[in-house]
Amino acid sequence: QVQVVESGGGLVQAGGSLRLSCAASGTIFSVTPMGWYRQAPGQQRELVARISGGGNTNYADSVKGRFTASRDNVKKTVYLQMNNLKPEDTAVYYCAVQTGTDPRYWGQGTQVTVSS
Repeated sequence: QVQVVESGGGLVQAGGSLRLSCAASGTIFSVTPMGWYRQAPGQQRELVARISGGGNTNYADSVKGRFTASRDNVKKTVYLQMNNLKPEDTAVYYCAVQTGTDPRYWGQGTQVTVSS
């Protein structure tokens, strides 16, 4: 099976930064595409960023220019660098191993809270 573990969430002030990490293990290749998602209370889970096995990325309009996804294929780890955080970014952030653009295996989520 596949295991996905996120870390790096926390409480920050508006304008601050956090870096989330997502370590994947199990029966996956190191170049598996992955995604970052978030879910605020009472809201649907939404895509934040995708990253292909080769490192190509795309982002939700709301985070473009502020968030950067990257990966280390040797470690089977992806990252989400979040800069200039806003209160609207407050959510539980999830990492997923994907089949193409389709999430298949989810991590447990990590809470990000941005205070004003």
